[in-house]
Amino acid sequence: MTRALVLVDIQLDYFPGGAFPLVEPEAAAAAAREVLDAFRASGELVVHVFHTATEADAGFFVPGTPGVGFHPLVAPADGEPVLEKHEPNSFVGTGLQSLLADAGVTELVVVGMMSSMCVDSTVRAASELGFTVTVVSDACAAPDLTLWDTTVPGSLVHASFMAALDGSFATVVPRLA
Repeated sequence: MTRALVLVDIQLDYFPGGAFPLVEPEAAAAAAREVLDAFRASGELVVHVFHTATEADAGFFVPGTPGVGFHPLVAPADGEPVLEKHEPNSFVGTGLQSLLADAGVTELVVVGMMSSMCVDSTVRAASELGFTVTVVSDACAAPDLTLWDTTVPGSLVHASFMAALDGSFATVVPRLA
């Protein structure tokens, strides 16, 4: 089985000082770096995906702003594929599926941001496309979310999405063994 790491949207707008900071993104980025280091050391494929907004009134990931940039802990190295996306699902309009197929990849390890949006959408799509998926939960982060008059803390948003993915669309692990 050929494996690849997909890093989803670990971009500066999600960190303190960015346009849409998440809950504990620094810890998630540090954990993602550990996974990235392991993949680089083993010579396995690493794919970086980043989001740019297409809406004129987008509040974050606005093209040409610093917030679109990768966090330095997980910045792409020379030769690592970098794919731009405009939808939550990293497979839509990016060529990701073809890139993985051409490399013979059947198993994905996914890390990134946001657990409740782009990570969730990408993992579900990967599973539906036939990939075996592992999500490293400590290497993902989510925002606080509000529905009507209830605010759900980001830690619970994250845990809820990881729980929903585990066993149905992926194997969720805290750290990569």
